Amino acid sequence: MESSYLIIAAILLGCLAATVPVFIALFFTGLVGLVWMVGIDPQIVIEVLYRSMDKFALIVVLFFVLCGNIMTTGSIVQKLIKAANVLVGFLPGGLAIAGVLACGFFGAISGSAVATVVAIGGFMIPALIKNHYDEKFSIGIMTTAPILGIVIPPSISMILYAMVTNDSLEALFLTGFIPGLMIMGAFSLYAYVTCRRQKLPTAPRPTGREALAVLRESGWALTLPVLIFGGIYSGLFTANEAAVVACVYAFIVEVFIHKDMRLRDVKKVTVASAVTSASLLVIVAGASVFGEYLTFEQIPDQIASAVVANIQSPWVFLLAVNCLLLVIGMFMDIISATLILTPIFLPLLDQFGINTLHFGLLMTINLGIGYCTPPLGVSLYIAGAVADRDLLYVVRAVLPFLLIQLVILLILTFWADLVLFLPRLVYG
Repeated sequence: MESSYLIIAAILLGCLAATVPVFIALFFTGLVGLVWMVGIDPQIVIEVLYRSMDKFALIVVLFFVLCGNIMTTGSIVQKLIKAANVLVGFLPGGLAIAGVLACGFFGAISGSAVATVVAIGGFMIPALIKNHYDEKFSIGIMTTAPILGIVIPPSISMILYAMVTNDSLEALFLTGFIPGLMIMGAFSLYAYVTCRRQKLPTAPRPTGREALAVLRESGWALTLPVLIFGGIYSGLFTANEAAVVACVYAFIVEVFIHKDMRLRDVKKVTVASAVTSASLLVIVAGASVFGEYLTFEQIPDQIASAVVANIQSPWVFLLAVNCLLLVIGMFMDIISATLILTPIFLPLLDQFGINTLHFGLLMTINLGIGYCTPPLGVSLYIAGAVADRDLLYVVRAVLPFLLIQLVILLILTFWADLVLFLPRLVYG
């Protein structure tokens, strides 16, 4: 039995090392395990693939992807940045703080860290450098702040986690607000102190009339996150319906109010969103086949028994899991890791009395940090392309901000009540 597990592990790692696409590596490994090791009828694999796609929760992912593409094609992103800049741009490090706030605003709509680093980082990194901010500082803060795209809800990774655990998606979303504010606050404080020490020139404070004019201009953009969360938590519509409402609202605003997106752009936006969504869905399908093999072999239960036999403290367990997830995040995208690892960890949470909502937030942050860690951190390569710098330079630039994220992660690990405060307040 152990030899068969080693063979399966070798196949999966070999495929990943050979840069085989993740969904093919997961599907092929799961197929070999189910057909060869377990001996089931290959037709069952087709049923597994169908079941993995036949989930209503996936609609949320598809429509938030579309909403993000509508915003980046139009001018909502630029208006969010202008609004953030008028609020804090006059402070020392104000433009950098505005970039962090913009990541929070955009993350509250898009649900994707990659979309956030492309939309906000692609604009803010050149703007910061042009305004005489240190280049490493500029690259570092705008490469790591986009983690807010998956911490502040809606979050694509949280949606998939809730789909696996059957947790309330609305309650899971609530766990992200306080950690998101902590990250925004810590990054903003670091930017303020650093830039004040360097005595960078600050922008003049806008008059009340100027600030009001910018906020009025950005009003439609700023209303979008209010519409999403107000609708969800007032009970007006579900998270699934909120994604559709967000798309319709963004489309109307960009085409008929801002008039920065033309009707001929609709095809391009729709096709781009379909391609992105399809890439996510095939990963879900591949992971489901591999997950089916794990279930047949009862591997999650075996791992749970082995861990419980050697670790008694839930705090030691969470620290060990943090370290494991940080390493996995260096080599695997957050979607695949969430779908593969959640079923493995789920039995362990009951054994240690760990709340699944708390763990979902920790998993999201851990794997989100992986976007900024080599060798496969996607955000590193995007920021490097924007700034025309190599990977090593970008890695050095993000180190102070990764340290901030790790400190916040430790606080959230050992202070579960802080993470669960809002879900308990709203749902009891």
